[in-house]
Amino acid sequence: MTSLEDLREVRIQKLNKLKSLGINPYPAESFKTHTLKEAIESFDSYEIAPDSSLTAIAEAKHMTLSGRVMSVRTQGAITFFNLYDGTENFQGFYRSPKLDESASEDEKAVHSKVAEGRDLFLDTVDIGDFVEITGPLFITKTGQQSMMVFSWRMLTKSLLPLPEKWSGLQDVEERYRKRYLDVLSNTELRDMFIKKAKFWQTVRGFLNDNDFLEVETPTIEVTTGGAEAEPFKTHHNDLDIDVFMRISVGELWQKRLMAGGFPKTFEIGRAYRNEGTSPNHAQEFTNCEFYWSYADYLKGMELVRELYIKIATEVFGTTKFSAREHEFDLADEWKKISYADEIKAQTGVDIYEATENDLKEKLEELSVKSDAITRERMVDSLWKYCRKKISGPAIVMDYPDFMQPLAKRSRNNPKTVEQFQVLIGGAEIGKGYSELNDPLDQRARFEHQQSLLRAGDKEAMMPEWDFVEMLEHGMPPTFGFGFGERLFAFLVDKPLREVQMFPLMRPRDNS
Repeated sequence: MTSLEDLREVRIQKLNKLKSLGINPYPAESFKTHTLKEAIESFDSYEIAPDSSLTAIAEAKHMTLSGRVMSVRTQGAITFFNLYDGTENFQGFYRSPKLDESASEDEKAVHSKVAEGRDLFLDTVDIGDFVEITGPLFITKTGQQSMMVFSWRMLTKSLLPLPEKWSGLQDVEERYRKRYLDVLSNTELRDMFIKKAKFWQTVRGFLNDNDFLEVETPTIEVTTGGAEAEPFKTHHNDLDIDVFMRISVGELWQKRLMAGGFPKTFEIGRAYRNEGTSPNHAQEFTNCEFYWSYADYLKGMELVRELYIKIATEVFGTTKFSAREHEFDLADEWKKISYADEIKAQTGVDIYEATENDLKEKLEELSVKSDAITRERMVDSLWKYCRKKISGPAIVMDYPDFMQPLAKRSRNNPKTVEQFQVLIGGAEIGKGYSELNDPLDQRARFEHQQSLLRAGDKEAMMPEWDFVEMLEHGMPPTFGFGFGERLFAFLVDKPLREVQMFPLMRPRDNS
């Protein structure tokens, strides 16, 4: 078996041959006139008859196409190859036209040019190269739309081969490291990323249509807020202060905008959490958060349901999905579930009465692995055990106040907050609440979070006292909601890292 280094050396020899002929194997310009998709769409305007003479071929209306060579095969005097440019695949072919004794000098010159070009093509072009071809279009005997190549140029000489056409990249780590090859050989993956782009386009369009203003908020913060997660920490040299990468998409900033008079805002951006990796978690991900002043979580539920159904129908053409061994239909009624009641129904634990020891014993009894050291985290671990059994779509409500430091207390039960989470496929895929705008209550809850941090809870929320000051100036009743690419991952039933183009990888050990 030929080694990769041997294959590379052969390609370098071809590269040097091009250079020796005065041909730049990496020119900056391309003279293409059409994409491959456009060539197919406008084929009739450039088509010539099968029995065209050399003179007719030279004088015909020519098109110039560019793309990567995906396959090459030679049958006698004809060389067929397939190009791909990201829009379509298209066949080109080179042949050595026959000359009869009565050929004119012009026909002989055309013949010589085509023959020399074909010889150079065969001597220097490999699968993976980017080339530019010029000529008229032609229907082959098998009915294949093709270009009869009159001339060609090398655009990029590749030095390493592409993965095998049918097997592609099989090792998961290699696939993530070499996404450029993965998407090239895996049409299903490429189509998924196109769907993901449409996913965010649909979200942005829906929010724009509902009069939300798109904003940008800081990704580097002095204090992280808007979620309970361990942040990434770094140092700002110019200000000589420690700062954090944000763990939410501008929650505390967007609520400042509500206080400033903006009625509706949203942001789609990256968030960062220094946590473990799982099918539903990654350290860097895209989220969307939107805020709606003079609205509460009940109004928000209706808008969120409308948004999710819009995403499903626009991007996937259906509201029915299978994910993580669950089946659900987003068009069904979204059943409302009480957080504490569901835990009690499944485990027998009353989270308001249970002690930390009770919770710890129940987690051990259920074989739930948890490194939780506070009551809040133990309850959360218990809930995660319970939610896996619920397919949804469902709205989880009545979260205890000690679980959410930024949500307004329930108007019906002061032990709970006006928060809901969308639950599909056994997981929470989006969270919203009536935003807490009582500055005294907010201060007390931040003080509680501070005590959790001191107790060693790395996921507790950092107090943000400037935010409290803003609330003292006054913020209107507001609804906020956040969700992210985890929703997309569930709808395509893929792990979160699989739907990310370039997931973070540990550097190779090249020592």
